[in-house]
Amino acid sequence: MKTTPDQAAVVWRKSSYSNGGDANCVEIADGFPGTVPVRDSKNPEGPVLLLPAAAWSGFIGGVKDGRLG
Repeated sequence: MKTTPDQAAVVWRKSSYSNGGDANCVEIADGFPGTVPVRDSKNPEGPVLLLPAAAWSGFIGGVKDGRLG
C-alpha cells in the first residue's frame, strides 16, 4: 500500500473548498487509502501534509457547517 506520495507521480486537484482566490489554493491527491495528501498549489515543490482521512473528513465537516471558516 502506498502511503507517501511520489511528487512526480501524484495527480493533484484543487479542493472544491478552495474559493479560487489567490490566497486559497489547497490541492489534494486521491489514491492513498486512509491518507489525504495536501499541498499549497502556489508552492508545488514545497512540503506535503499527509493527513489521516478521518482528520480531513472532520476538517471538511467543520468547513461545511460553518465551524471553520
